[in-house]
Amino acid sequence: MNIYRMTFSPIEVNTYILADDSGECAVIDCGCYSLNESARFEKFLADRNLNPVMLLNTHCHLDHIFGNRFLLERYKLSTLSCKDDEVNRLSAVQHAELFGLEMEEPPEPGGFIEDGTKITLGESELIAYKVPGHSPGSLAFYSEKDKCVFTGDALFAGSIGRTD
Repeated sequence: MNIYRMTFSPIEVNTYILADDSGECAVIDCGCYSLNESARFEKFLADRNLNPVMLLNTHCHLDHIFGNRFLLERYKLSTLSCKDDEVNRLSAVQHAELFGLEMEEPPEPGGFIEDGTKITLGESELIAYKVPGHSPGSLAFYSEKDKCVFTGDALFAGSIGRTD
């Protein structure tokens, strides 16, 4: 699996793109906030011949879901997230206002992921683990084969992350 990281929005959220050899890719936490960032994301995919087929959210705080509507409209991708984080998705517009930002109402998820759910992308497999603390529905996506985990804000470099 090829792993790419891009940083978006005034809050500087990491967006991960996981691609297999076929060019199909999963996107984790699309943080594209502006049209400029969406264009940069599209160019990144086009330059590498990547086709997004899945959108995963580690949690639904505003910065991690800024790009969900863009991916739905551009690539027809509905997000997969934890049902326990719906409270954050539903209050994202109001939270954006607290940061002095504007945001459209985020789209409804296409489905929900539970603890232990296996997610397949080509030859790769991710296992979703529920890691509440930062948010009620925080998820971590673990790839045993690639020895990596995507934790959203449950872990920060050099710290345990933030709990709310």
